[in-house]
Amino acid sequence: MSENGNLLIRLTLVFVLYLAIKYFIPNGRTILYPIILLVTYLHEFGHALGAIITGGEVASLQVNQDGSGLCMTRGGNRAIILMGGYIGSAILGNILFYIGAKTPRFAKFAMITLALSMIFSGLFWFNGMFTTGLLLAFATIFILLAWMTDFSGDILMFLGLASIIHIIEDFNVGPTSDLKQYAELFVFVPSQVWMYIWLIIVVVLCLINVRWILKGSFRTQT
Repeated sequence: MSENGNLLIRLTLVFVLYLAIKYFIPNGRTILYPIILLVTYLHEFGHALGAIITGGEVASLQVNQDGSGLCMTRGGNRAIILMGGYIGSAILGNILFYIGAKTPRFAKFAMITLALSMIFSGLFWFNGMFTTGLLLAFATIFILLAWMTDFSGDILMFLGLASIIHIIEDFNVGPTSDLKQYAELFVFVPSQVWMYIWLIIVVVLCLINVRWILKGSFRTQT
C-alpha cells in the first residue's frame, strides 16, 4: 500500500475512534476526560504564549478538575493574550495533528517537547498542587510513551484531532470569559459576534491543515 493510502487509513481510523469513544461507548465522555484537561492546558498555554510574544510575562497557570482554567499574566498585548486561548489552543492542536499525521519521524520529539512545556508550566508558573501534579503526570506519560513505544505519531494524531474537535464543539462555552473581556476591548462588536469570528478562524485553520496533510494523497502514482 502507498504511503498516501496508509495516511488516509490512519486519518480515518483516528477520526472514527474519537467519534466512537465519545458518542457510542458507554461513559465515553469520561474516557475522554484527559482530552478535556489537555485542551484546557493548551488553552491556558496559548494565553501564556500570547503574553510572552507581546512582551508580557506569566504569573501563573491553572487547570481545574472541572475542565476550566486560568492564566494570570502581566503586561503584553491584551487582545493577543485573550485571543491566544481559544485560537492559540486550536493552532497547537493542529500542530500536534499535523506532526502525527504528516511527519511521524518528529512525533517523539514533539511529545517530549510537549511534556517539557508541561513540566515548565507546572513548576515555574505554579498555581496549585492539582495543576502541577496533573501536568507532571501528563509529562511523565508522554515521555514514557515516546521512549517505550513506536506509536508517537498515532498518539499525536489522536490527541491533536480530538483537541481540535473538542475546541470546535465547545466554541459557545469554552472561551466565554475571554469573549466577554474581548468585547470590552472592542466595545462596538459584541461577544456573540466575536464568538463566531473566532469559530470561523478555527474551522478555517483546521481545513487548511487537513488540506496540507492530504496534499498529494489523491494523485495518481506513476
